[in-house]
Amino acid sequence: MDRLKLAKMLCAIGFLLVLASNIWTITRWSESRGVYDDICYLRQAHLFKQFGLDGLNTDVRRDDDQYLVNKLKAIGFPEWNVVSRIPCHIWMEKTKKYVIQYPPGTGFALALFPEGFQVFALYAVANVMIFGLALFALYLARDPASLALAAVFGFAALYLMINPTKASYSVAPTMMVCALAGWLTAKLFADGARHRLALLALVGLLIGLSVNLRLPNLFLSAGYCLYLAGAFLLARNRQTFLQGALFGVAFLVGMAPTLAANAINAGSPFTTTYGGQDVVPPGLDGGVLWQYIKDAQFTLFAIAVVWTAWLWRADQGRARQVAIVLAGNLVVNLIFFMTHPIFTPYYIIPIDMLSLWTLLFATLGLRGAAVAFGPGLLQPVKA
Repeated sequence: MDRLKLAKMLCAIGFLLVLASNIWTITRWSESRGVYDDICYLRQAHLFKQFGLDGLNTDVRRDDDQYLVNKLKAIGFPEWNVVSRIPCHIWMEKTKKYVIQYPPGTGFALALFPEGFQVFALYAVANVMIFGLALFALYLARDPASLALAAVFGFAALYLMINPTKASYSVAPTMMVCALAGWLTAKLFADGARHRLALLALVGLLIGLSVNLRLPNLFLSAGYCLYLAGAFLLARNRQTFLQGALFGVAFLVGMAPTLAANAINAGSPFTTTYGGQDVVPPGLDGGVLWQYIKDAQFTLFAIAVVWTAWLWRADQGRARQVAIVLAGNLVVNLIFFMTHPIFTPYYIIPIDMLSLWTLLFATLGLRGAAVAFGPGLLQPVKA
């Protein structure tokens, strides 16, 4: 066995140990940790179990089995019987309902598993998927530098599946979607990629599905939309139009559950069910900015920015197209979250991970080509 294969095996064993540690940690979590968001996600899951697809209707009056009331009583919520005070439920004037403000995807994901084990199962599945993609990255490594990159990335990605992923039930499924979309994005722009239209549709569908998990994931599509619109404006041909239309249709199909939920709960597919600070007009807040700057998720964002710049400089081919998509995504998401009046330790994790997974697989592809055809492929382009 050569040294590279031995190193891959040792890294894979390390990944497995971290995965086992993560799952052991998850087994000790409680679904009743007193967080309002948790209760609402679990209520959405309960509605799906109780009513099937009609669970998209989250009217608080449908709590006929006292599921929500009992959850609130269990955490000692003092105003459990005051409808207007129930956490994360918003009054919709058009439909005359108090409804859950969150999109339905996280609740649906939880509903796939038995009540009482929903959180453990969702996080375990998410961890196993990230473990699988980390192993795949190891497999793609063709030289020591690639292996080191894949190893460091894999360990970091698995660590992030506990902290900050545990902060919100919506982050675990988002991590899965971002990792898959990142791999497919790199594959989409790889030299000689086959079935490019099918890959584009899959990426659009995944990004659309992510909107059902967290509404701000809508902005994960920004870089793709800007790139495809720019390509059409430059070329003005049938192919670029078809690519943009295909991505757009797949994206809308992916987010269809949220549009349906909005229509049922808010009275229009394009009316948000969010309220309070979440719908405050954008504006710069020094306190929010500083919280982001000193947080680990901003460090990941900075790494993605630097790595994207390197990718642009290192290749003249399709890797530059990946860099353009990522740059557009990073800029739009930075503007949105830096002007949003709320900070959480996971808000920019989706754009971080979508960007970093894409960069990982794009870089591994470049280095694999360099091993096969010569290191000149990785030399920076002179300005």
